[in-house]
Amino acid sequence: MGKPGAARAYDATRRRDAAARARGAVLDACRELMLRDGYRATTIRAVAQRAGVSAELVYKAFGGKPQLLKAVYDVTLAGDDEPVPMGERAELRAVLAAANAPAALRGYAAFVCGVHDRLAGLLAVLAGSDPELAGVAAEADAERLRGVTAFTGHLAAEGWLRPGLPAAEAADSCWVLTSPQLFDRLRRARGWDAEAYRRWLERMLTAALLPD
Repeated sequence: MGKPGAARAYDATRRRDAAARARGAVLDACRELMLRDGYRATTIRAVAQRAGVSAELVYKAFGGKPQLLKAVYDVTLAGDDEPVPMGERAELRAVLAAANAPAALRGYAAFVCGVHDRLAGLLAVLAGSDPELAGVAAEADAERLRGVTAFTGHLAAEGWLRPGLPAAEAADSCWVLTSPQLFDRLRRARGWDAEAYRRWLERMLTAALLPD
């Protein structure tokens, strides 16, 4: 006979795996429905039905529809549902390990381009007029400001920022230049491809943050 402790550990692993699969199915279903039908038309019941779970499970796991959209946003931004902060992910670790400022800005521009490409459809959803979206968009913007502040703080710590440039101005400049709104205007409205946007962003960040 097997040991009771081993059986309990196996059962716990199966439950965790099942919960992770259900969570992934809900996030995928929500993303598909919101991209297709928009925020207002997408209901928790419809998401649950498409994911093959109960609406009660969705509410229990995520809360209401705004919280579910934010979870979809976070997973899309990161590229997966792993509980690893953005600043600790390989893409940003490589940027922070760059040997000089031009290399850091080149890597950061590529990182931002990749994030915005993944988020493009959801950014259009967030730009909708439903009042519930305002809170989700504000939270995402605040998180983005914290991220760019950490990046410009790294540039300052390395001695790479333009002398005399206030830390707050450096962060705000980076926050504006890397905004999804500018990305959308250039990529969708003006028809730029990803490489053109990346090169432009690298030049703008260089002009705004580095010594002349």
